[in-house]
Amino acid sequence: MTLGTLLALASCAPDVPPDASVALRGDAPALSPAAPALRRLTQAQYANVVVELLGEGLVVPTSLEPDTAIDGLYAVGAAVTAISPVGVERYEAAAYSLAEQVAADPSRTATLAGCDPAVDGCLRTFVTTFGRLAWRRTLTVAEVDQVVAIGDLAASTLDDAVLDDGAARVTYALATLLQSPAFLYREEAGEADPEDPTRRRYTSVEMASRLSFFLWNSTPDATLLDAADAGELVTDAGLSAQVERLLADPRAHEGVRAFFTEVLELDQLDALNKDPALFTHMSPEVGPSAREETLLGIEAIVFYDEDWRTFFTTRRAFLDPVLAALYNVPAPTRSGFGEVELADDGLRAGFLGQASFLALQSHPTASSATLRGKFIREILLCQTIPAPPADVDTSIPEADATSPTLRQRIATHLADPTCAACHQLTDPIGLGLENFDGLAATRLTENGATIDASGDLDGAAFADPVDLGAAVAEHDRIGPCLSETLYRYATARTIADGEEALVEWHAAGFEEASFRVKPLLADIATSPGFRQVGELQ
Repeated sequence: MTLGTLLALASCAPDVPPDASVALRGDAPALSPAAPALRRLTQAQYANVVVELLGEGLVVPTSLEPDTAIDGLYAVGAAVTAISPVGVERYEAAAYSLAEQVAADPSRTATLAGCDPAVDGCLRTFVTTFGRLAWRRTLTVAEVDQVVAIGDLAASTLDDAVLDDGAARVTYALATLLQSPAFLYREEAGEADPEDPTRRRYTSVEMASRLSFFLWNSTPDATLLDAADAGELVTDAGLSAQVERLLADPRAHEGVRAFFTEVLELDQLDALNKDPALFTHMSPEVGPSAREETLLGIEAIVFYDEDWRTFFTTRRAFLDPVLAALYNVPAPTRSGFGEVELADDGLRAGFLGQASFLALQSHPTASSATLRGKFIREILLCQTIPAPPADVDTSIPEADATSPTLRQRIATHLADPTCAACHQLTDPIGLGLENFDGLAATRLTENGATIDASGDLDGAAFADPVDLGAAVAEHDRIGPCLSETLYRYATARTIADGEEALVEWHAAGFEEASFRVKPLLADIATSPGFRQVGELQ
């Protein structure tokens, strides 16, 4: 099954209104909103916006300011980190690279400009219309004049042998728009709420960017900007209508993929490092294939309106020949991804049986009960694991005749009081996944000894990896954790003082929605925490 097929099938999912599930918990609690912050486009957002504005087929520069994850999310880091002097140079070079590619393609230039750039008045029309899309708001007359003047100066200064007048105008005007802070940053300062002067809210125009980058991970389209200019995004009805439209758009799939890529650290799979002498299935394709398997499975759950908890128990998998060989199952297609149903009596089910998790949360030469257990605690259940002492010995003894399995070797950590405080929280969980090696291939023995994958997750006993996945799915933190993480992602900040009750309110709505993600997305997009803002600081 290709991604296109999956998108088509998603349109056949039950038509459930995004907000149909939130009627039982009462009104949202009072909120003390945090101050506004400038948010830089992440590298993924930059690429998405460029394609959305300029079209397919361009070489999108990737040497940009690196993203920084704060509180586990690039979205939060984008609201805290600034652009370095080197980053400024990189964005300038990227802007000119893109502008020159556009100017070198007369048909693309004509499409973007809507007229002949060499004709008087065309450049002003282009800057006004394209600039509104690029800067996600209407440009002032002074801003249009400034960009047009730069384009005209280029046309009058450059030799026609380098660029003709029309190409020069477009190149320099476009490069100016694409390296402006108004393009690279999201301007969200807020305004006083006319219905309650003691409260501040994001403006209708600011809400357009907040919505599109949250739900699409990309820039607002013209329809959303029109609604913003009409003041519709500060009304309950207008906002809900646009949220419903954005979630029904295919671009919502990209938004969902972006969120879970950050949360599950899937971007790190491009640099997956394993010893090929120990893991014979290792190849450069494993990491990207593993990421795609996970994201296709998430898309199916979200856009078929399924219970989020099935992510940890489902036997449905999306595999290509690379992963099929690793999982030792027949490949569903000769190329690309297809949907398969894994054996009911097998050890592999849900996310905890996927290479994206198992291989990434392992060492280059071996599995890691600590990394796997820590990920489950911190990322999936939002629980805090204390940092180890700076001088603690984290090494694990080598396997020998008396300690052939990791469970036996790791007993050293569990017996040491210095280590046990942390490792008792992580290792017993991670040992439940020892039926998978460091690359995610299944195994029943290690060094000739039978693997014991039994354990206990906060009172829920499990016998094997499938049982562990079920225990995670039923854990009382699995719903609230996703809800809290999505709230942090949407608002681009850690949970502020005075927001805890609102976060719990969203978690209650998620549970009432039978743990369906689309209603949760809509709930947060219309939340007071997403719409209200504190004073400028």
